[in-house]
Amino acid sequence: MLERWKPRTETDICGAGGERAIPSARESQFATEEQSRAMSLAGVSCLVTGAGGFLGQRIVRLLLEEEEALAEIRLLDKAFSNEALRSFGKFQGKTEVKILEGDIRDVTFLYSACQGVSLVIHTASIIDTLGLIEKQLLWEVNVIGTQLLLEACTRCNIQHFIYTSTIEVTGPNCRGDPIFNGDEDTVYESISKSPYAQSKRLAEDSVLKANGQLLKDGGMLLTCALRSMYIFGEGCPFLQGHLDKSLLNKNVYLRFSRKEALVNPVYVGNIAWAHVQIAKALQVPQKAKRIRGQFYYISDDTPHMSYADLNYELTKDLGFGIEPRLPMPLTMLYYFSLLLEILSFLLRPFVRYIPSTNRHLVTLLNTPFTFSYSKAQKDFGYTPRYTWEEAKQCTSQWIASIVPQRREYLKNKAA
Repeated sequence: MLERWKPRTETDICGAGGERAIPSARESQFATEEQSRAMSLAGVSCLVTGAGGFLGQRIVRLLLEEEEALAEIRLLDKAFSNEALRSFGKFQGKTEVKILEGDIRDVTFLYSACQGVSLVIHTASIIDTLGLIEKQLLWEVNVIGTQLLLEACTRCNIQHFIYTSTIEVTGPNCRGDPIFNGDEDTVYESISKSPYAQSKRLAEDSVLKANGQLLKDGGMLLTCALRSMYIFGEGCPFLQGHLDKSLLNKNVYLRFSRKEALVNPVYVGNIAWAHVQIAKALQVPQKAKRIRGQFYYISDDTPHMSYADLNYELTKDLGFGIEPRLPMPLTMLYYFSLLLEILSFLLRPFVRYIPSTNRHLVTLLNTPFTFSYSKAQKDFGYTPRYTWEEAKQCTSQWIASIVPQRREYLKNKAA
């Protein structure tokens, strides 16, 4: 199905009503923004995979808002919700938009989707920290799907490929070794038995190894990867899941991470903006030489806090609380998770039992793990588009808007 929509000025910072005011906090970034405007995606044909997802939708929205319109944006996903299609339909203008529904493991579908494209932003992925998804399916989508897409890029003479990676590619490792304000040069022994983390690592390796491959027309494929921190914001499925649990617990969030386990989550609008900025930089030969074959950590100015405290910080003004401590001492929680994993293994011949937690998740949620975005800022001019205050305001408003329907849903489910 083909729709043609025109981009318009982004509405207010939370995406509803009125012209978007530029906060005074951004005035200090004037020089950087002027430099960014020198780069452009005008006339570029772009394929966004996972375009119906939490991050993919935000990337598409920013691409459609570009002052200098892209020639075409192709939105690829297995399926699109009516809500996602409505959000794309809010934009009208010069950019041609194609909706492509299909499976990333379908070679014929991928070749058709890639024909005539010059830029691919690959966000499509299965995210699974609990082991809910069969390992084979995780591998087929995250690893093989990425490799098939790279092959299609080579055959279809696509010049630029941006991969959405994850902080879990780095760690934390099974020992729970912390990192404070790390960067791309930080040496770290990444030992993870998490199938999801392993699949993303292999996919990222495939992307970076494909850099420099010759295309059929004699050109060259340039690739890079963005290792995102945990992403929060409007529409975040993880935030909604934690909200449901808190509503069942009398508006008190469960304490699943130590207060001192500091991390630096990134707002969805900022990680999406990083994709747009690096896409622009790839159009400039001098900048492309620096970026190609590299990975970058993407964070923003969100204060460092634990995952559990992020949930509380976003909802405390709505009257929510948080438990003061973990349900049991951390070491005991780790071995309790091990017992659940053993139970799952013993029951496997009879029933598929998925524990509510596991050792990897306990380690992930309770290890200090923070990273700087300074290299991304230096190499392609990344600066967060939204301040922490804006991100918090928009996310809190979204949570407040869904509380009544989540209460109703949970009430009906229990009935």
